[in-house]
Amino acid sequence: MLNCKWIFPLVLFTLIAACKPVTEEPLHRWQLAVEGAYAGDISSNAKYAVVSSIHHGLSVWDLTQNQRLYNWAQEQDSSDNLVLAIDISDNASHVLTANRDNFALWNLTTGKSEGYWQVRESHIRDIAVSNGGDYLLIGKSNGTVVHVNVDTGRRLEFLGHKEKINTVDMLPNGRVAMSGGNDFTAYVWDSVSGQVIYQFNHNSRVSKVALDPHGRYAFSADSMQGAYLWDLKTGKRISSLQGTKRQEVFSSVSFSPDGKTLITGAASRKVSIWDISTGERLSHWFVTPKDANRPTGAVVYSVAFGDNNNLLTISSSGYVESWPITK
Repeated sequence: MLNCKWIFPLVLFTLIAACKPVTEEPLHRWQLAVEGAYAGDISSNAKYAVVSSIHHGLSVWDLTQNQRLYNWAQEQDSSDNLVLAIDISDNASHVLTANRDNFALWNLTTGKSEGYWQVRESHIRDIAVSNGGDYLLIGKSNGTVVHVNVDTGRRLEFLGHKEKINTVDMLPNGRVAMSGGNDFTAYVWDSVSGQVIYQFNHNSRVSKVALDPHGRYAFSADSMQGAYLWDLKTGKRISSLQGTKRQEVFSSVSFSPDGKTLITGAASRKVSIWDISTGERLSHWFVTPKDANRPTGAVVYSVAFGDNNNLLTISSSGYVESWPITK
């Protein structure tokens, strides 16, 4: 007869081993903001990072050279008017930045501003920009999402949400938008007509949405434990992320170029790699907090696929870090 007293320690060891991060230390680490960052984004080609901080305002970095390219000013010198949202277009041509009340478009090649706008009657909650800086998407606290054609000045207001917007995204061509709000709903919608393409219902407020730049998938997550991957062609659910916890509020999402994996960053320092087809978490690790000697937190603002089979992250600690992707 099998001696059962050995079974529990073996199972316990297996569970503990499975919960350990895949790596403790990054391959490389760059500090872009000494006192931490208010917002940050990394370009999809992993070449550029844009970061908002108290000392330098908006800074643009060439990550291949570890060199600051530009310092931008968006009339945001006061501490209550800082840039809190940054989005780099998929082709790394333009950057959209915003504080609570205004947003600005920047040319990443020239470093020059291409437009500055103010919003009234509500505050900016999230933003997105298309390739070429042709279209802008602004999610607002009054429940509306505004799609702006920069060349013509045309503005389309999407009015499908009943409560404030938390998150928005847009395909690189600006043709399809996605938004999520406090009304427990995520919408995929046509940015020309404003018509709803898909409606995804959640059990709590929708905290993060994302569209695969290649038009294959959509992602939506709520503030509880619901996180789902959807087929963008059919609207059918592909998978649910497995093992998510209530405190695992996703702050960044990136789809792999081959369409097999999803990378998420969370407000709890956690970065995870997921299998899109099954929703299984393949591996995870934790980014470095601002002061590595203390157990402080960090929000993962952006994740991007780099060269040499690695990932780049930028977080509120002010660090850009490079991590290995394990097979």
